[in-house]
Amino acid sequence: MSKRNVSRIAAGVFFSCCGAVLAGNTDGAADAGEQLHQLFEDRFDWRLQESPGFAMSLGDYSSADRISDTSLAAVERRHKDTIGFLIRLHAISKTDLSEDDRLNYELFELRLTNSVTGHGFRTWLAPVGGRSGPQQSIPQMHERVRFKTADDYANFCTRLEKQPESTRNIIKLMKLGLKEGRTPPRVTLKGVPGQFERLLDGGLRALAEPFEDMPEAISADQQKELRARFELKSYPAVYAALKKFGEFVTEEYIPKCREDIAAISWPDGEAYYAQRLKVFTTTDLTATQIHAIGLSEVARIKAEMMDVIRESDFMQKYASLVKVGGGGREGMPVPYGPYRMPLDKLTPEQLFKAFIHYLRTDPRFYYTEEEDLLRGYRDICKRIDAELPKLFKTLPRQPYGVRKIPDFMAPSQTTAYYSRGDIRNAQPGYFYANTYALDQRPKYEMIALALHEAVPGHHFQIAIAQELKDVPEFRKHSWITSYGEGWALYAERLGLEMNFYEDPYDNFGRLLYEMWRACRLVVDPGMHALGWSREQAVQFMLDNTALSELNVNTEIDRYIAWPGQATAYKIGELKIRELRGIAEDRLGERFDVREFHDVILGAGSLPLSVLEGRIFRWIESIIRPPEVYVSIDSLTDPQTAWLRIMAQSTTGKDSSASARYQRGNEFSIDTSNVSAFMLDLRELDVRPKKRFILHIDGQDMLLFPKNFNSIEFVRTPEGTWKYRKK
Repeated sequence: MSKRNVSRIAAGVFFSCCGAVLAGNTDGAADAGEQLHQLFEDRFDWRLQESPGFAMSLGDYSSADRISDTSLAAVERRHKDTIGFLIRLHAISKTDLSEDDRLNYELFELRLTNSVTGHGFRTWLAPVGGRSGPQQSIPQMHERVRFKTADDYANFCTRLEKQPESTRNIIKLMKLGLKEGRTPPRVTLKGVPGQFERLLDGGLRALAEPFEDMPEAISADQQKELRARFELKSYPAVYAALKKFGEFVTEEYIPKCREDIAAISWPDGEAYYAQRLKVFTTTDLTATQIHAIGLSEVARIKAEMMDVIRESDFMQKYASLVKVGGGGREGMPVPYGPYRMPLDKLTPEQLFKAFIHYLRTDPRFYYTEEEDLLRGYRDICKRIDAELPKLFKTLPRQPYGVRKIPDFMAPSQTTAYYSRGDIRNAQPGYFYANTYALDQRPKYEMIALALHEAVPGHHFQIAIAQELKDVPEFRKHSWITSYGEGWALYAERLGLEMNFYEDPYDNFGRLLYEMWRACRLVVDPGMHALGWSREQAVQFMLDNTALSELNVNTEIDRYIAWPGQATAYKIGELKIRELRGIAEDRLGERFDVREFHDVILGAGSLPLSVLEGRIFRWIESIIRPPEVYVSIDSLTDPQTAWLRIMAQSTTGKDSSASARYQRGNEFSIDTSNVSAFMLDLRELDVRPKKRFILHIDGQDMLLFPKNFNSIEFVRTPEGTWKYRKK
């Protein structure tokens, strides 16, 4: 974040309604690129103002005494502001932008358009669920924020003291949702009353942790005063607010929520679910098409699972066991259910069920102490770290850690999740693992889960995006689900190349997780658009995965509460694998997996179609001999110019060439093995409003020379060129 941005925020510059948002440089003579980047900065400043929590996560504490406004008026104002930003964007001439800025324009437009379109479905009237709501966010307000000065503690208390008003606003939204018939399905809220009970029964005391060991820089008197404020004012206020909120949710809201689980039962439900699929997958795939892809993937993965089962010691260890009555071989329990024949006589479906029963019931696959589970994850992550340079040229600077999911939310949470950090806020990323019900957390899924949530999955991808250079700030924090979750699922497969799945049970765990995501393609559109019941979806997952019944039920309720999101994982992963296959086929021995991964991750979160184009350009840059030529299209006859190109070669042999131009002439050099070159403009007489076009390997750059003598061009890992004025 620039110092200018911070100072603007500190000075109290607030945006409100379209008037201020629309205020910007609209001078037609202004450079389109400058207008665009000013718009990016304005929107990012706006976001920091609207979300003080997000600002703090980036190390900006200038609004640390505020919280986000949850009122209906604020929701509508933010929507109007977003429309205003979209209007400003569309006023900028896209054709006058450089190639990089055209991409920035399109990504920004997608972000704003999704927000504007999504607002119309009014899902913000249903803000509470098993994984969302004040009962989730308030108890974690002390995490990932700074506690160094007395002001930090005072601002924390102020934020807590503002929660009663915030929860009152949320109750108003939920009541309006009840009136309009916009509520979550009742089944997805069954664990929420328990969350409130655990909070009010001691879980909320986690908010006191920062006061247990306060910095010595804060005087003893100040410490005493701050502790007293927290105990006598802040904590009682937030406790009472959550108690009242819990009573409303439990006694009034949940009983009135809808019974139907399908997204199409939401007002304008068919359009709503179609929009959700488009947003999450960034494709035009329909519910029926996604469902069919899922069924195909389930069949393919099931065949691979059967091969792994036959490679495991299960076949040898229990091959001769025959179920007779309640037992088999004397002294040994029969692990494979109701079948009365040796394993090698079972049908594939019977063998699969027998193996799953074995995985779910044999103690060898489960820890009995939560610290052992967390230690196991930390050990796996450390082993993965050592393998990363073999597959990646670029590694993130930001570290990460492994933590347990807080007890108050663990029973209704999924197996694990990732929480991003930020170096500017002195915070690492964290991989959170669920230690609730250890007999439902098998060891064989741990490698795949660590690869997905930590490295090279979510932490790795998000940290690299945050550290990108020469991109607008919004792209460093963008999240496109099919890209992010598709990458994390692809990362699980990279364990094969790291030799982490040599144990058949670990490899089965990988396939189990891939099958889990394939099943999502079946059950999500099944429940939301194709008439499936919750029970039908649960049974499909139990029949085709080794997930425990607890995990399956938790997952199904998550898909019901979050329509379409679960489809993004496999759709994204299939695209990344497809692109890698194309690159390997076309490049042959020239394919470098480390470069491929740099190209995938080197531009931040992207729609799948944009990612595809990026990979195709990278492939073409390797296959086709590169060239550079300049076309001067803005000089007035009989002006001429003397251009000089100096090329830096990757082979160490630099080359240069020069020529005198007239308008329309072209001048070229061969850029084979060229990593960088300089374009000298010192003798080019071009007025400030004139322009010229540089053509590099099929990439057109529209340049406006203003007060600079030369331009340096550097080839990016994916084969495109970036320039810097000098």
